[in-house]
Amino acid sequence: MTKNATQQIKVPATYMRGGTSQGVFLRLQDLPDACQQPGPARDKLLLRIIGSPDPYGKQIDGMGGATSSTSKTVILSKSSKPDHDVDYLFGQVSIDKPFVDWSGNCGNLSSAVGSFAVASGLVDAERVPQNGTCTVRIWQANIGKTIIAHVPITDGLVQETGDFELDGVTFPAAEVQLEFLDPADEGDDGASGSMFPTGNLIDKLDVPGVGSLQATLINAGIPTIFVNAQDIGYTGTELQDHINGDAEALKKFETIRAHGAVKMGLIKHVDEAANRQHTPKVAFVAPPTTYTSSSGKVVEADDIDLLVRAMSMGKLHHAMMGTAAVAIGTAAAVPGTLVNLAAGGTAREAVRFGHPSGTLRVGAQAVQENGQWVVKKAIMSRSARVLMEGWVRVPADTL
Repeated sequence: MTKNATQQIKVPATYMRGGTSQGVFLRLQDLPDACQQPGPARDKLLLRIIGSPDPYGKQIDGMGGATSSTSKTVILSKSSKPDHDVDYLFGQVSIDKPFVDWSGNCGNLSSAVGSFAVASGLVDAERVPQNGTCTVRIWQANIGKTIIAHVPITDGLVQETGDFELDGVTFPAAEVQLEFLDPADEGDDGASGSMFPTGNLIDKLDVPGVGSLQATLINAGIPTIFVNAQDIGYTGTELQDHINGDAEALKKFETIRAHGAVKMGLIKHVDEAANRQHTPKVAFVAPPTTYTSSSGKVVEADDIDLLVRAMSMGKLHHAMMGTAAVAIGTAAAVPGTLVNLAAGGTAREAVRFGHPSGTLRVGAQAVQENGQWVVKKAIMSRSARVLMEGWVRVPADTL
């Protein structure tokens, strides 16, 4: 036997695709006792499950897929909130550093939360129809917001297969409609509770080595910094290879992100951004242009309202984060933001944008209350599917 050998522990887990992301789903009640509360033990467990930190950047010894879209964990429990079914806590696991970022939601995996909650008994049986749609009321614990998932049910079971196609996902599946209620961030970590934390629809953002940029800073879905593509040397038609292989470009985006985070009140100094990788996001926008997506599909300018590319965990995202899509739809609904202007500057309640993998439509209704813009809800459709279920194993000495 190997010296100092230790046994492995088994934790019930489900590996799911939600939207264009994948993650390990865990029930709070199934975690080791030490991990049922926030803290170092829980973080160590999730890091080991995913295979981080990995200096090779591959997560070979874990369930992660070595991208921001696949280095994700979800912890679910029956809700402690009135009129909610399930509490949803999302952990974005760093690939090469030993930390889990709890600062925001994952909109893509939100589409799998309702399905998992129904299938694993976290939704009361009397709320699940034999056939039809189950309305799952989700409390998003990271940001303190409500998400409503409309989960299709057939013969009392979650319907996962179907003909709904989502750009960035190879195979069709059943459609899951999501409603993000009152999506503006409340600012629990020091940011303003306003949807626009500076009070402006467009700010001047001074970034050393980059210059003075126009920026729309918004807390909706997830804190996001929008800039014009042309102001940073891009067209908005870029695919992952155009940016992710360019070390100087990645450094530029991280500098923009750090200075935007300070201006949004999310951090006090740019040095703190390194320990807050999940939020805020940086995205760049441009008017519609015909381009070829990563699958080879041609996206026609006439079929979209604008172009958007977004950074996630230091890399250009292969499609679009669900939470960033909420930010896009919300900003597009407010006349005068950079997103709205790129889409033509007209009032709108829905927007279809082009991303590296294709297109996505998201709806939002914006109104002014007491001189401030508010959005009551944002709506979009995704899909979700169980990929594997059983137990995930980690060495006992992980804890």
